[in-house]
Amino acid sequence: MSAFLFLLKNEKEVGRMSLIDDAKSGIVLDGAMSDELEKQGVETDNKLWTATALVDQLNKVYNAHQDYFRAGAELVITDTYQANVQAFEEAGYSEKEAEKFIKNAVKIAKKARDDYQKETGKHNYVAGTIGSYGAFLADGNEYRGEYNLSEKEYLDFHLPRLKLVLEEKPDLIALETQPKITEPVAVLNWLQKNHSNIPVYVSFTLKDTKHISDGTSIEQATQEVSKYKQVFAIGINCVSPKLVDQALKEFAKYTAKPLVVYPNLGATYDPKIKKWRSFKEKFDFAELTQKWYEDGARLIGGCCTTGPKEIKEIRQSIDKLR
Repeated sequence: MSAFLFLLKNEKEVGRMSLIDDAKSGIVLDGAMSDELEKQGVETDNKLWTATALVDQLNKVYNAHQDYFRAGAELVITDTYQANVQAFEEAGYSEKEAEKFIKNAVKIAKKARDDYQKETGKHNYVAGTIGSYGAFLADGNEYRGEYNLSEKEYLDFHLPRLKLVLEEKPDLIALETQPKITEPVAVLNWLQKNHSNIPVYVSFTLKDTKHISDGTSIEQATQEVSKYKQVFAIGINCVSPKLVDQALKEFAKYTAKPLVVYPNLGATYDPKIKKWRSFKEKFDFAELTQKWYEDGARLIGGCCTTGPKEIKEIRQSIDKLR
């Protein structure tokens, strides 16, 4: 191995170790991509959802990432949640175009991260996100898990996107908004064999404070994904803040790994109109962050309907706690 390649490999390993170390004390995640894009005029009420911006509005994705870095996020999630080859092809794009869109999503997140570092000296992280098959169905199934695929079928769906995301070398992979246990396990089996060095976190949606969305117990889900060494954090996302405290306590019974949590603001998703229904309740994320940190959460951010305001509140608390 040449000296350059050795140094490059060593630099990557150091970066990954930094992520793991930082996760022990606390990392602030970003908030919703959809809301930030919609504020900039992007129409997301279609099956591609936020991925529609990857076609010809990449600058707006960049702006969203930058807004979150400036709000205090230390890790942003790529705009690949609903960006998969099959969805782009259904929307009329070629396979080659779809591949370009997906790779650009990782590139633009890394550019935003690197530009922010040049400006501030602060190094942050980029997570390549892999949403569930339920998200592709675009009918709210990521909150129900009413589908059953074989491991091969899961991989046939996920690998075209996952391989493209991995080619662009994000700092970690986020298997997020997962309503079932069989789906992330299928992906983790493949990653374990083919990319065992990349860190992964797994976050589920919930049916209640003891079960993920398809009815699998949190106990079983936690124990299953904890078997994989590259999974460094486990938890929940896009759930109501009301469920978080008790659910985190349940996860903590079955793992010593850092917990990840990024809830929505308590809204409910209407798949017919592709919108979140309005809500009135207000949540103090600075106060909630302190409680969740005490429960074992170390990767904390916001999901749908949250924005830079909530991320600022989370950052203020995390700075004090660590």
